[in-house]
Amino acid sequence: MSPGAAIAAIVVVTAATVTIGALGLRISRTTSDFYVASRSVSPGLNSSAISGEYLSAASFLGIAGLVLTFGADMLWYPIGWTTGYLLLLVFVAAPLRRSGAYTIPDFAQLRLGSSGVRLTSTWLVVGVGWLYLMPQFQGAGLTVQATTGAPQWVGTALVAVVVLVNVVSGGMRSITFVQAFQYWVKLTAMLVPLAFLALVWRADGSPSPVAAEQWFAPLGAVTPQSLYTTYAVIIATFLGTMGLPHVVVRFYTNPDGRAARRTTLLVLALLGMFYLLPTAYGVLGRIYAPDLVDAGHADTVVLELPGRMIDGVGGDALAALLMGGAFAAFLSTSSGVTMALAGVVGQGLGRRGPWRVRLSAVAALRWAAAACVTVPLALGLLAQPIPVANSVVFAFALAASTFCPLLVLGIWWRGLTAPGAVAGLVGGGLAATAAPLLTLTIAPGGWLGTLLAQPAAWSVPLGFALMIGGSLLTRSRVPADVSRTMVRLHTPEGLRLDRS
Repeated sequence: MSPGAAIAAIVVVTAATVTIGALGLRISRTTSDFYVASRSVSPGLNSSAISGEYLSAASFLGIAGLVLTFGADMLWYPIGWTTGYLLLLVFVAAPLRRSGAYTIPDFAQLRLGSSGVRLTSTWLVVGVGWLYLMPQFQGAGLTVQATTGAPQWVGTALVAVVVLVNVVSGGMRSITFVQAFQYWVKLTAMLVPLAFLALVWRADGSPSPVAAEQWFAPLGAVTPQSLYTTYAVIIATFLGTMGLPHVVVRFYTNPDGRAARRTTLLVLALLGMFYLLPTAYGVLGRIYAPDLVDAGHADTVVLELPGRMIDGVGGDALAALLMGGAFAAFLSTSSGVTMALAGVVGQGLGRRGPWRVRLSAVAALRWAAAACVTVPLALGLLAQPIPVANSVVFAFALAASTFCPLLVLGIWWRGLTAPGAVAGLVGGGLAATAAPLLTLTIAPGGWLGTLLAQPAAWSVPLGFALMIGGSLLTRSRVPADVSRTMVRLHTPEGLRLDRS
């Protein structure tokens, strides 16, 4: 890809993002507009927005690289990321919307009446968010550097600035329009080049790259450790989705619980449609770009294929379209995560404010957005790059070990108590956080290294066990209004109770 084509793609996507965000600003008037788009987002628009923010660089670039490197068993990643919405639909979507809360910490306080649970949840939201944001910023910098030759910090800073402008200008209203637009940009950017590449492949008469002996070894060679890793990834991706703050917060923008369910069904369809495409790029990469694996650049296969398969201006144009889609992936996911963090942190600032000065809710959200972007931006510029796919799985494992138990038990079990919830959040959170950090620092081998590298298979049961055990030991702390809260969570909005 020529640097000029890559720069043009980035400019077009950035300009479109800022313009659409500005349109959202024109209709953002109230606090509810900024935080939850006044709870008036239709299922069609919301499903596009959720899909837009959910399909990060790990989906756009990483899946094709994994399929290129390891084969068909890497499809557990997109299968897990999509199936997570099915569990979200069954267990969480409608009751969470009926709670009327803005954020996960809001739900925790509503359900348990504890400021301690709220504070713990807030810190965990920040932790999950930063695990998402830092590699998104770093990945944008590396992608821009590889395609344009610009310094790495240029792409990193550009994404951070555009995201911050959209969040502080129009809040959730602007972000909704931006993310819905960016889903269709990413889908188009994947689909159109793939159609041309498939025609070239058929014209070449190249053999199929699928060989059974190469494609069906779970995450590598079939060993007990590889099987454990497979199941740990499945658990993290299946259960982590329902605990991701930037996903959960979007369900508060639906008008009611029924709309939340419809939104989730549409998201399943949109994600399933998209995830077919990067898989095909990985398959084609096995024919035309196998050298990228040895070079350590497998994640660039999506951007490399057009230039390798089509000469001249046509290849550059298709590569530029893919570059635009990749940049949209960085922007949409970063926008969603930043909005979720700003909503949580902004509520705390609204009560206290910086320097103990009370702020309006909108001003607090803007201050919080700036703070929540600045920290991962600084880390992204100073720290060594972390593979996007690895960091995303860490974030899923952390969400699955903490917020998944909180939401499932909080919605479906009357016996949950505040001490039990804190025990599960802290224990599950420490397990899911400390394990990968130890892997990165001391790199242990054998079974210990495997257990630490993919902790979800044991950290999720630990989180559930601590919440249940802690609650059973503190039965006297069950909230007095639990019956009223459970009725609120599980009664459909259209039901009218007979008061006679």
